[in-house]
Amino acid sequence: MDAIAISSLALNILLGLLILMYIFRIIMTWYPQIPLKQFPYSLITFPTEPLLFVLRKLIPPIGGIDISPVIGVGIFSLLREMLLGQQGILTMMQ
Repeated sequence: MDAIAISSLALNILLGLLILMYIFRIIMTWYPQIPLKQFPYSLITFPTEPLLFVLRKLIPPIGGIDISPVIGVGIFSLLREMLLGQQGILTMMQ
């Protein structure tokens, strides 16, 4: 395997994990009594919170509903598709 293929695989795994974490974060919002700072929930909270903090500043909760995790999934899905999709930037380089 060449360097581009290895980096594409690593990036694909990383972006897939981030999308999965944001999906778990969406599910965690359905249960407001979950202690987000305690293990094992902190494994999802700490990596996702920096982007969610910025997104909440740009788009405040609408009617008490926080849509920032949904936007996070959209951002990383779009990024994954643009870089690694069928006509993605890194796919075309291989």
